[in-house]
Amino acid sequence: MSPNPISLAIAAVLGGLGFVSIALGRALAPGAVLIALAVLVLVSLKMARQWEQAVVLRAGKFLGVRGPGLFWIVPILDNVAALIDTRLRTTQFIAEQTLTRDTVPVDVDAIIFWIVNDVKRAALEVAAYGEAISWAAQTSLREMIGAADLAMLLTNRKAADAELRQTIYGKTANWGIDVRSVEIRDVRIPSALQNAMSRQAQAERERQARVILGTAEAEIAQKFVEAARTYADNPVALHLRGMNMLYESVKERGSTIIVPSSAVDSMNLGSIAGITSLAKAGTGESADPSPPGPWSPAAP
Repeated sequence: MSPNPISLAIAAVLGGLGFVSIALGRALAPGAVLIALAVLVLVSLKMARQWEQAVVLRAGKFLGVRGPGLFWIVPILDNVAALIDTRLRTTQFIAEQTLTRDTVPVDVDAIIFWIVNDVKRAALEVAAYGEAISWAAQTSLREMIGAADLAMLLTNRKAADAELRQTIYGKTANWGIDVRSVEIRDVRIPSALQNAMSRQAQAERERQARVILGTAEAEIAQKFVEAARTYADNPVALHLRGMNMLYESVKERGSTIIVPSSAVDSMNLGSIAGITSLAKAGTGESADPSPPGPWSPAAP
C-alpha cells in the first residue's frame, strides 16, 4: 500500500520538528527520536477507505483483516497482502456462436452483479478473483445455452437468469464471492433465421385473422337464422321490420325508394298503405288530394 495522506502529514510534522531540533543544535537526541517516529508512522500507519478491507500477513501467514479506517502494522514483519473492494461490482461476459439444444447458433451477451462477502477467502483461495469469476460466468453461460432451447432463451429470460445465477454461485461460493444477480442482455440469432421466424409469425397472425373472421361470419349467420325463425312465426314482426328499414332509408334525405313487387308482397305493404288511407279518410282527409276533373259528378 502507498502512504496515505494522514500518515504523510504526521510524518512530515514529526520530521520537520526533528530537523528543526537538530538544526538548532540544542536537542540532537530528541530530534533524532522525532525523525525516527516520523519514519515509523510513515511505514506503519495504514488506511483503508470505507469500501475497502486489508488482508494483513505476519511473517507470510494470515494475521487478520483490517479496516476500514486507520490501522497499524509492524514494519518488516507485517505486510498488507491485498486490499479488497467490498462494493457491488459488475462483469460483462459473452458467449459467441454457441449451439442451443435444438442446434441453433446464438450469441448471448450477459452481465453479472457480484460482491466479495468473505475478504479472507477471496484473497487467499484464488489468485485473481475478478478474472476467475469472469471465466466461470462465461463457461456457465455456454453450458446453460447448450442445455436450453432457442424458444426458452427468447421468451423465458427470468428462468434462464435464475438458472445461470445458481450455476455461477455454485462455482464462486468457495471463493468468498456472492453472486447477487445475472441478467441476459441480448440474444442474437442468424439473420436468415430471423427472417424465417418473421415469416412464420406473419403467417400465424394471418391464420388467426382468418379464423376470427370465419367465427364472426358463423355467429352472424346463426343470428340471421334465429331472426328468420322469429319472423316466420310472427308475420307482424316481419312487417314492422320492413317498415322500419324503409323509414331508416329515407328519414335523413327524404329520398324516393323503389321497392320490388316481391318485397311489397312479402311485407304486405299494399295492405298497410290501404289501412293508412282508410285511417286518413276516417279523420276527414282526402285520399286523393288532386282537384276533380271534368268527369267528376257535380257537387250537390
